[in-house]
Amino acid sequence: MNKRERIEVVFLYGVFICYILFLIKLLFLSRVSPLDLFSSQRTLNRSINLIPFYSIKEYIFSNSDIIKRFAFSNVIGNIVIFIPLGTYLSLFKNNKRVKINLLFIFTVSLFVEIIQGLLGIGAADIDDVILNCLGGLTGVLGYKFLLFILRDVKKVRVAITILSAMGLPILLYLLFLVKLRL
Repeated sequence: MNKRERIEVVFLYGVFICYILFLIKLLFLSRVSPLDLFSSQRTLNRSINLIPFYSIKEYIFSNSDIIKRFAFSNVIGNIVIFIPLGTYLSLFKNNKRVKINLLFIFTVSLFVEIIQGLLGIGAADIDDVILNCLGGLTGVLGYKFLLFILRDVKKVRVAITILSAMGLPILLYLLFLVKLRL
């Protein structure tokens, strides 16, 4: 690996770490401050849905415009936030099989929902796991598509590096300058 390739890899891992920190902020710390997370004074409002597609169906058949707007952002948001995980996972892992990567994405998403349910932050929802897996699958397939088009792993890495460089300012803005209160 030459010097330029090493710089690319270090940059990609740095962006990936920023992405993971953003996920932690968004999924665990956007509703509760870190200081209040384990406070005995905090009241827990647990919302748990174990019925697949129940929340999505509620969103679709709701008559409220507010719920429909929330539903759209919730559904799209759950898909979009896991696309980079699928992409980076495909890029970094030697085993690039879709099933293995999707199993990892499923495990991460399920872990997030279990933690949200146990700590009473957000809503633990099986539909979120489904949507997160759809997002992760989109990222994995996006990587595969780039590989099909560019026909070279190094060219794919360069393309993802360029996309990561374009997205990094937005990610840093969301990570450090925006208070996410969902």
